Amino acid sequence: MSSLMLVSHHHRCEADPMRTTVRLDPDVAAAAEQLRRERHIGLGEAINELARAGMRARPARAEFRQRTRAMGLRVDASNVAEALDLLDGAEAR
Repeated sequence: MSSLMLVSHHHRCEADPMRTTVRLDPDVAAAAEQLRRERHIGLGEAINELARAGMRARPARAEFRQRTRAMGLRVDASNVAEALDLLDGAEAR
C-alpha cells in the first residue's frame, strides 16, 4: 500500500498553522493531489479544503416512522386508570 507522508513541525504560537506528520491513504492522497492541480494550490490547502468539506457534510437522516401492530385490544384512553388496569391485568393490583 503506497501512501503519501507529509512531514512538518509543530508551532507553539496559536496564530501559526499547526504542522504535523500524517499518512494519507492512496485514495485520499490522489483526491488531494487532483484538487491541488485543478486549483493550483498547495497540498496543505487542498487537504484543508477536503477536511472542511467532510466536516460540513451531514449524513442523510432516515425519516422516523412509528411502527404499530394490531394487538386485538381496543383501549379507551379517556380514563387512564381504567386503561392501565385493562393493560396490566388483574394480577398487577
